[in-house]
Amino acid sequence: MQLNTRPDQITSPPTTRQTELPFTLQDLKTAIPAECFEPSVFKSLAYFFLDIGLIATLYAIAAYLDSWFFYPIFWFMQGTLFWSLFVVGHDCGHGSFSKIKWLNNLIGHLSHIPILVPYHGWRISHRTHHANTGNVDTDESWYPILEDTYNQMNWYEKLFRFYVPLISYPLYLFKRSPNREGSHFLPSSPIFRPSEKWDVITSTTLWLAMVGFLGFLTYQFGWLFLIKFYVVPYVIFVIWLDLVTFLHHSEPDIPWYRNDDWYFLKGALSTIDRDYGFINPIHHDIGTHVAHHIFLNMPHYHLKTATEAIKPILGDYYRSSNEPIWKSFINSYWACHFVSEQGSPVMYESPTTRRS
Repeated sequence: MQLNTRPDQITSPPTTRQTELPFTLQDLKTAIPAECFEPSVFKSLAYFFLDIGLIATLYAIAAYLDSWFFYPIFWFMQGTLFWSLFVVGHDCGHGSFSKIKWLNNLIGHLSHIPILVPYHGWRISHRTHHANTGNVDTDESWYPILEDTYNQMNWYEKLFRFYVPLISYPLYLFKRSPNREGSHFLPSSPIFRPSEKWDVITSTTLWLAMVGFLGFLTYQFGWLFLIKFYVVPYVIFVIWLDLVTFLHHSEPDIPWYRNDDWYFLKGALSTIDRDYGFINPIHHDIGTHVAHHIFLNMPHYHLKTATEAIKPILGDYYRSSNEPIWKSFINSYWACHFVSEQGSPVMYESPTTRRS
């Protein structure tokens, strides 16, 4: 079902308590061409080198022009390409970049460390998100808080959670989400298994090396150099990351489940495909998110084909929106604050949209 551009026109899929889906994971997999599950090393590397090449080209142009008229264009373009590079590392973390583990780890680090993302730490927490999507109690990122918790939050907590939400990612790396303990940098964090200790240490060490390199550049060329060529594009990258991730799972009529009313496929459908216009191919169609959550090991360049294959089976359980991204963000920004303390499924609410 295609969602209309007005929230009051959205028709929700069936969400009665303890509803079983009328199809299985195998039904969906069978409908998808087998080649969609096969990553191409050549194609995956091509996307990586394309992003790296474009980033390098933009740096060369910005350095050559050294013009404050060009810098705003450079900042937006470079920040967007940082986000695209993150998506390549995201595929590496899922094993959808290739079937070669060492290559996934290598390209994952080369994609993530330059933009200050600890590859293994984030990869592992993101695994938790995919294993618990749509579960109010155990999801990892952009999950709803309970109404009582919302009412007890301090003003500054509400400020950063609800009113300036698009710069929260660096804080998330250090402290995880509210009510989740640990850090993406420390192997002692409860989110990591003992066997993952050296993975986390490796990524944290490389992250620190990148911070040191940025410090060296600042020492050599000054703070203005760092701000012009790295800090502003990095902030735009963070805004992109938070915006897209927020919109993946924040919609007033997306259901969230509890306890025995949740299982993997049901939760995986608690997301929505969104249209980013001309940005779609630039950030590797990451807005095609429903199929990604069902089959997380599928390369991004097969997601559109897979989506078309499973839409007839999903029927009303498939969600998509073609409304402008700015409009989707504003709608969800005001409507998605908390969920009810009890019941399953539950939907996002806010003080202005409180359901009776």
